Amino acid sequence: MTPKQTETGLEERITGALVGAAVGDALGGPVEGYSPDQILERHAGRVHGIVGPWNGDAWRTARPIAPYHKGDGHVTDDTLLTHALVRVYARVRDHLDAYAIADHLVPDLMTTPRWIPELQAEALPLHRVFLAEKWLVARLHYGHVDPREAGVGNIVNCGAAMYMAPVGLVNAANPPAAYTEALDIASAHQSSYGREAAAVFAAAVAAATSPGATPDSIVTTCLSLAKDGTRTAIERVCEVAAHHTDFESALRPLRAAVAPYDTVGEDYRTPSLAARRPSRLHAIEELPIALGMLIVAAGDYRHAVLGSVNYGRDCDSIATMAGALAGALGSPVPEDWSKTVAEASRLDLWEPAATLTAVTREVFARDTRRRRAHEAAFTALGGPGCSA
Repeated sequence: MTPKQTETGLEERITGALVGAAVGDALGGPVEGYSPDQILERHAGRVHGIVGPWNGDAWRTARPIAPYHKGDGHVTDDTLLTHALVRVYARVRDHLDAYAIADHLVPDLMTTPRWIPELQAEALPLHRVFLAEKWLVARLHYGHVDPREAGVGNIVNCGAAMYMAPVGLVNAANPPAAYTEALDIASAHQSSYGREAAAVFAAAVAAATSPGATPDSIVTTCLSLAKDGTRTAIERVCEVAAHHTDFESALRPLRAAVAPYDTVGEDYRTPSLAARRPSRLHAIEELPIALGMLIVAAGDYRHAVLGSVNYGRDCDSIATMAGALAGALGSPVPEDWSKTVAEASRLDLWEPAATLTAVTREVFARDTRRRRAHEAAFTALGGPGCSA
């Protein structure tokens, strides 16, 4: 246990995780979808902080399907959805399930205009989230599908995993509970290994909040809970990561380790025909790589996030996950990054953390009462502690 971790309490862990996730998201946004070599050429070296849009002032028209101002410290949909989930917890003030997504998250996306940094305008969050997330509205609001089955049929990706950090934080230091809760929540959004990744990431965040947690202990927890291809991909990537202490040398080996489990293929912008389909053998790329970068960085926030950013591909989500984990471990988020991202995105990055800390304490108190009531009932049935 490091001195930093000894001194870091619940509020600091939650703040580190949520601010860390948002900053990682903002740093990864402008280079999302590109390869490490393309990033190297475009920026005349590696990215070491906040950079501008890939296409400069032409960002509005360079990619018509996604005319977003990625860069300059703007968060993306990863953070917008993470904060939306925090708002759901603030309303329910208890554990969530798939029905909470239908009853609260979907209306939040559809009815309340908010400042969208990448659009540089107020808009409904629904207008910013991408196709796999618009699925939530189509299936739950318009299709009236059973929330526990609504994720079936969606493209299988990291869409649910990327905003599951709050689930791990509400279940701080209790990874199995985080895994179970996220598995239920994510059933409204994803299936197969996309849903599994959401549950494992929530468990990883819960593990990171535990006193004395390390990158290795987080991975061990993930391996104890993960199933099928997700477990194997994490194991293979982290085995490779253990041989590196610098992200530059790790970029290609980590990609080679995860490639057999990733369905997207080598050309990220031209996915293979088998991409994002359900499978017990495959995994999303983002979670194993985020864990791998955490290992390479030995838990250091700056190193883990920059490694994730320069990996390219879906690097905003990778950096979101790595940033949440490093922040939850207690590694400080650079103040110059967080201040710039907050100002550029016009977001209070610290308010959601304060809100979720209060909710987490309430949920723990409620869980304690429920557990004691169960213990009393079980004892009355002749359980442990009772005489025959």
